[in-house]
Amino acid sequence: MVEITVKEFAKMYVKNNSEEKFDKVKSNLKTALKRKNAGAVCNNCGEPIWAAGSAIVGFDGCFTCITGESDDSEDYEVCE
Repeated sequence: MVEITVKEFAKMYVKNNSEEKFDKVKSNLKTALKRKNAGAVCNNCGEPIWAAGSAIVGFDGCFTCITGESDDSEDYEVCE
């Protein structure tokens, strides 16, 4: 995964999804990152959650369960 700050990911996401609100996306990302850091696991398979994806889709999921892909090497994950 490629690390990106919560603020930068939120900016990028809102730029590409103009119907979304920056403050709401940023808040969701921070909440998901806190859950990940506290040990939250995927609702489906039990792997650690993908905070960036979980914040967007609205449930605790890992990269593979959210996207259906296994290679996360070029995808973003939020950090503090």
